[in-house]
Amino acid sequence: MSARREATRQRLFEATLELVSESGFEHVTVDRIAEHAGLAKGTVYYNFGGKTELFTAFMEWGVDRFAAMLREGATGAPREALSGVIRAELLFIRDREGLARLLLSEAWRSNQAWEATALRIRRQAIDVLSGLLDALVEAGELRSDLDTGVAGSAMFGMALTAALEWRTLTPDRPLDEVHAAVMRLIDAILAAERPD
Repeated sequence: MSARREATRQRLFEATLELVSESGFEHVTVDRIAEHAGLAKGTVYYNFGGKTELFTAFMEWGVDRFAAMLREGATGAPREALSGVIRAELLFIRDREGLARLLLSEAWRSNQAWEATALRIRRQAIDVLSGLLDALVEAGELRSDLDTGVAGSAMFGMALTAALEWRTLTPDRPLDEVHAAVMRLIDAILAAERPD
């Protein structure tokens, strides 16, 4: 894809984010998205075909950014990488709060054209955590019968819930405090899953 086309798509995604965050998907039109992006309506149709296709691509774009940030946080030994992924999740929600809220609210709605986004979140974001748990199982640090898929999803959800509460109720609280609190819980869970 050309740099110019990518820049156009980026403008449309940012406009979509702002408008859908304000009004909800149902109340946003292609006309409003194009106008907000400073582009002709035909540009939306040329790049995406229509509103549903634009929104599906937008959701995929958002999940890809979220997952990339989680993967970037996964550095070092598995336990250290786990902490890095949780920090990255908190950072993403802090720095891209509107996008994070939209992804998470829309992804699990039923009967929507973008239901595949929930699976994409599962495969690209949650699997980062599950993969680290797999590595801890393989290293003998966790029980071999641990369901790492469910555990990864639970850790993702725990950090997500803590982040949304933080951003809503105590936004001035330092990230390091929230991260440390979540990691203490994760450490307690992992301690209970060590082999006998």
